[in-house]
Amino acid sequence: MKKVIATLIASLFATAAFAQTPAAPAASVPAKVEAAHAKAVVKADAKEAQTVVKADAKEAKAVVAAKTDVASAKAQAATTKTKAHQKAKQTKAKADDKLASATAAASTPAPAPAK
Repeated sequence: MKKVIATLIASLFATAAFAQTPAAPAASVPAKVEAAHAKAVVKADAKEAQTVVKADAKEAKAVVAAKTDVASAKAQAATTKTKAHQKAKQTKAKADDKLASATAAASTPAPAPAK
């Protein structure tokens, strides 16, 4: 009887030992979670860096466009000023011609009225 009870107790301990979950998978779960976390952090950093680069490029493009717009505006202003100067010059010339015509007409004696 003692042998039967000893065998039952031994089998109980053996069953309990094999029923436990292995320690390795339990330890690898946090490692997997940690790896996923590290991957997510690296991905977020890369995305942030990419966004910063895009923003800098967009800003540089806007600065170039602004410089181009300023140069274009300056060219347009110069053209407009030149056209205005030419138009004023022509208007002054016409006014001078009218004045000269009026002066010439005034300086010629009017014919005497016939009596």
